[in-house]
Amino acid sequence: MESHPVHGLPFLPGSSFTDSTRTAFHRSQTLGYNNGYAVARRPAVGVGGTQLETGQLSQADLDELASKIPVLTYGEPKQPPPADFIPAHVAFDKKVLKFDAYFQEDVPLSTEEHYRIRQVNIYYYLEDDSMSVVEPVVENSGILQGKLIKRQRLSKNDRGDHYHWKDLNRGINITIFAKTFRIVDCDRFTQEFLESQGIELNPPEKMALDPYTELRKQPFRKYVTPSDFDQLKQFLTFDKQVLRFYAIWDDTDSMFGECRTYIIHYYLVDDTVEIREVHERNNGRDPFPLLVSRQRLPKILVENAKNFPQCVLEISDQEVLEWYTAKDFIVGEPLTILGRTFFIYDCDPFTRQFYSEKFGISNLPRIDVSKKEPPPIKQELPPYNGFGLVEDSAQNCFALIPKAPKKDVIKMLMNDNKMLRYLAKLESPIPEDKDRRFIFSYFLATDMISIFEPPVRNSGIIGGKYLGRTKVIKPDSSVENPVYYGPTDFFIGAEIDVFGHRFIILDVDEYVLKYMESNATQYSAEALASIQNHVRKQEALENKQTEEAPGTKELETLIDTIQKQLKDNSCKDNLCEAFQAHDKGASGYVDREMFYKICASFNIPLEDSLIKELIKLCSHEEGRINYYNFLRAFSN
Repeated sequence: MESHPVHGLPFLPGSSFTDSTRTAFHRSQTLGYNNGYAVARRPAVGVGGTQLETGQLSQADLDELASKIPVLTYGEPKQPPPADFIPAHVAFDKKVLKFDAYFQEDVPLSTEEHYRIRQVNIYYYLEDDSMSVVEPVVENSGILQGKLIKRQRLSKNDRGDHYHWKDLNRGINITIFAKTFRIVDCDRFTQEFLESQGIELNPPEKMALDPYTELRKQPFRKYVTPSDFDQLKQFLTFDKQVLRFYAIWDDTDSMFGECRTYIIHYYLVDDTVEIREVHERNNGRDPFPLLVSRQRLPKILVENAKNFPQCVLEISDQEVLEWYTAKDFIVGEPLTILGRTFFIYDCDPFTRQFYSEKFGISNLPRIDVSKKEPPPIKQELPPYNGFGLVEDSAQNCFALIPKAPKKDVIKMLMNDNKMLRYLAKLESPIPEDKDRRFIFSYFLATDMISIFEPPVRNSGIIGGKYLGRTKVIKPDSSVENPVYYGPTDFFIGAEIDVFGHRFIILDVDEYVLKYMESNATQYSAEALASIQNHVRKQEALENKQTEEAPGTKELETLIDTIQKQLKDNSCKDNLCEAFQAHDKGASGYVDREMFYKICASFNIPLEDSLIKELIKLCSHEEGRINYYNFLRAFSN
């Protein structure tokens, strides 16, 4: 019994089962008879009438089909009958290609036209490949028109080739009997036929127009009746009356050009104009009296008169549409005469009266054309390059050999060796810069500033000169007009911006206090108040220290003794700066260890009994030393 695989499972052992309900197991017939002959046939169904699955041919069947030749079995096939022959004169009967074209014909013996455009139609007969050229009849043309070239096959070259419809297209030139025709367009049938044969047509062009034909389409010339103007009346009325205008010709834009003055005379008797040049002494020009002799001047010429030989022949009314008249000469307006533009700036009293009576123009202006000196050019200094002072660098722009800027000698002599000193701190977000102290020195003789940073051991920062002597510009001033810091800008609490670094003044020396007292009018109220508060705090601190310190009388006696024995007291200022640099709170006390280090750096004889006694009296219970009392022994 035949087994069938379960639907959806592969054909493998265990995946099939036997149909127990099947009862038909017969096979289909594979032989049949056709016209008394036994013929093998392929069964349509399988065993029991089941449906056969479509399969491929076996290799034997394929070999048999490859070696079988149908001609040997069935014989030679019969050829189909040939198509009916249709001659060309029947197939293309009454089928004609039409092209629109034109050709140019020279007209040598005519004054009205130099060439002529003749429009034609080119016909191509498909039945025998013949062509004809026909010119449409134009009424009253005076030209023999009609069929220019009768129907025939036209030769294309000297080798005997003839024109074919494949040689024709829009936008090309063809030569027929030494005449060149320009094909511009074709009709719809021609376009569809050529496109059906695979020919790509060029875009159509506009038909050229005959200039003489277009000229004839213009309206007829209108004749104007001559005016009845009486020249004799003009002569009797305006005899010896001349309009005088003053004008200039400005030719300064051209090379070696200049502004020259002229007088324009307009003669009312015959509307003629002459132009006279005003000569000056020693102007270097030949004294020609007239620039333009008396004549009528054309204003608008006829277009055809541009090539008229004016330098040889006189200009007549036929070449001029309009002449210059009195109304064209207006004061304050430019006027172009024979290619030269004049500017009328004034006229005489008779001319003003004539314009007021004749044209109603009164109050003609008088324009000042005198040469005015140009305004002085403001000298602009180049941008500051950052080297040296601005005043010193600017001297390079004032002279070829720069000179040193002038100095205030009197100020330098009066303030020689006078210096104001201040203690400042650096305002910076970096933690290492908060404890740094700087000494500002302001030199009154030169208004220069120098900055010195006292060296501090084990601070990691190399002290010494921080800024050499120089003038410092305020941040709110411009480079062109710099404003420098002065002595009035320095007071306790003031902010000083030195080339991008901001400093705050903490303390001043005694000379600054004396200078501010003697020049109190120059300082602001804020600066004076800051100094007064500082002096009060200083006195209160000294009084407090004097009251609290034990053995005040012994200390005063010891200080007097040391001052009498000590001869060299020049190190007092440097000692004070060193102590103040380490006393960040300005309390007047320093640690004992730091005190001895500073004294040792300045070579103070600490082994001396008087110095030891002084240090003992200046010592505090907390292990700190009052350096103010100690420094009093080193001052006068």
